[in-house]
Amino acid sequence: MINSNIKKPVVLVLAGHDPGGGAGIQADIESIANCGCHAVTVITSLTTQNTNCVTDIIPQKPETFKQQIQIILDDIEINACKIGIFGNAELIEIAHDQLSSFTVPIVLDPVITSGSGTVISDELVLEKITSLLVPIATIVTPNSDEARKLSNSDNLEFAAEYLIQLGSENVLITGTHEETDNVINKFYAKDKTPREYRWQRLPNTYHGSGCTLSARIAAQLALGNNTQKAIEEAQEYTWNTLKHGLQLGQGQAQPDRFFKKRN
Repeated sequence: MINSNIKKPVVLVLAGHDPGGGAGIQADIESIANCGCHAVTVITSLTTQNTNCVTDIIPQKPETFKQQIQIILDDIEINACKIGIFGNAELIEIAHDQLSSFTVPIVLDPVITSGSGTVISDELVLEKITSLLVPIATIVTPNSDEARKLSNSDNLEFAAEYLIQLGSENVLITGTHEETDNVINKFYAKDKTPREYRWQRLPNTYHGSGCTLSARIAAQLALGNNTQKAIEEAQEYTWNTLKHGLQLGQGQAQPDRFFKKRN
């Protein structure tokens, strides 16, 4: 008999599918499950990729995508939402229409290029991300390259302020792409002094670190933690998944999101 008193916080994920499991929906599910939450997922796009490259992105049919989101929202109480890649602008418009009245935290991971460097968001998608998704986000988590592209500026301080002016409550810019000894992540919130986090730079390159981080933040918010605590725990968790990364393919390593269970 089902015990109806047992519940888990639920995170709605809108993201793409990576057949290799390093990034995308699988990364999100693992990060969220490891945090003690449950993921409900709507796939935005199928992708053709491995640890070396992305060769194709096949977006969902818009009407099917819309119906899948709606049927979940009609049935299950959502505690947070994580948004990843889309594949085309029409899907972004649908997501905005479905989520704009949300009162739960929304984490936006504005994926523009893959970990291997493949551009996966065109100019129209970029425009829709900034005009429709950033304004409804609780936190946006671009890496430094993505922040520059979203703001059309090389100044990361300006980029963060630009995203906040568009409507996002918070911005976490990650520094893995910068040529610094340590990885420096910077957290920005409206009318607050930016907070800097330094992490030992690991020797490898990784496929799925951004998905892991953003999904973990969403799970922490779903648990009821404030944004600062969520981003601090998520950074530590993500760094450890990379430290224990798995070399499953011939290209980038993949985060081990259940590293604690194997130690």
